[in-house]
Amino acid sequence: MRYLYDLLYVVLLLAMSPRFLWVALRHGKYRQGWSARLLGWVPRRVGVGDAVWFHAVSAGEVNLLRPLVAEWQRRQPHSVVCISTATRTGYELALERFPDQAVFYAPLDFSWAVAAAMRRIRPSLLVLVELELWPNLIGAAARRNVGIAVVNGRMSDRSMRGYRWIRPWTSRVLQSIDLLAVQNEEYAARFIELGARSHTVQVTGSVKFDGAETDRDNATTRRLGGLAGLMSRDLVFLAGSTQRGEEAAAISAFRKLRAHHPSLRLILVPRHPERFQEVADVLEDSGLPWVRRSELPGSRLPASGVLLVDRVGELGAWWGLAQIAFVGGSFGSRGGQNMIEPAAYGAAVCFGPNTHNFRAVVEAMLQREAAVVVASTDELSQFVERCLEDPVYAESLGRRAQGLVVENLGATVKTIDLLGRASAGSVNRGSAAA
Repeated sequence: MRYLYDLLYVVLLLAMSPRFLWVALRHGKYRQGWSARLLGWVPRRVGVGDAVWFHAVSAGEVNLLRPLVAEWQRRQPHSVVCISTATRTGYELALERFPDQAVFYAPLDFSWAVAAAMRRIRPSLLVLVELELWPNLIGAAARRNVGIAVVNGRMSDRSMRGYRWIRPWTSRVLQSIDLLAVQNEEYAARFIELGARSHTVQVTGSVKFDGAETDRDNATTRRLGGLAGLMSRDLVFLAGSTQRGEEAAAISAFRKLRAHHPSLRLILVPRHPERFQEVADVLEDSGLPWVRRSELPGSRLPASGVLLVDRVGELGAWWGLAQIAFVGGSFGSRGGQNMIEPAAYGAAVCFGPNTHNFRAVVEAMLQREAAVVVASTDELSQFVERCLEDPVYAESLGRRAQGLVVENLGATVKTIDLLGRASAGSVNRGSAAA
């Protein structure tokens, strides 16, 4: 089967190569790490002892790893930790978050590349974040008797529909996994329906709750607020993880309200760094006073002005300055972004109607009246205006959101408890290995 996968991947790679080339030339993506991606030439581990290989596909999953890696190292101080990622932003963030660990681009799922990476790393445990079902990678780990785990697992409606069409393949891959630590009972049932062995599926809750900072007075947030020259009287409306069109919606709301609320400030944090210049052009055309994060501290956020955060990896701390938060990726087809971070700080949180990637979190927040769905630019403006005109409403919304986050802490400890068992769990895999 592995050679059939190789053939399919080659065909897919050739079909996608014009797009990859265009994006590489235009945005600078996909230019790095090709020896690791194509040949599996990842950093070679020296010495003996246990090693755990965490794979987090992009920046969001890299952030999620912070509490997991910290707790693993607290319990296993002599275990080597290696971290792979698939995107440039994920790689750069991983280098920043984990300066003492081996960080590399993950090999593409060709049999020779993943086998080479396994030989060079020699892991005792492979940990895949959320939903990374790569058959050759999982098969290579199984053949080497490496424990295999999925953490913070999720299975959206869309993913479920897709995997149903290839259930025999999905079942084969899932039965090679020793632990599926999933976010809720609904996801657990879906994995089992697709063929996972029921005793390997465990509900832990979402690790994203544990990774969220709840203290607005943390050092990084204080430093960023000082760089921007924000004062205690300022009211910050932050639109984070935004996609195309969402910045314009936030700017429209800000423009409408700033005359009557002179202490209002707008901070924009686009999701992808290749869009920084695009958003800068939108701001330039708006006529509003604005400044780039990369220009701080030489410049200051203008009065009634806008800050464009053109740095990767800082959003979590910037949320701590926001009284009002719009979580992007929710107006279009992206499926939403992490709304737990602003909720943890007690911000008044809103997001668009398309949040299927965070369905369980969204349902919990809406049931607790801890967030608001805004379906249009006008509704976003109305939400921001209500928060400004009725601070008691905004504070109560934020208080409920923060309380929900605090109540859901603990998934990290549960997950690490289970990972300790999964590192030796491959002996029960038997003939199910891919």
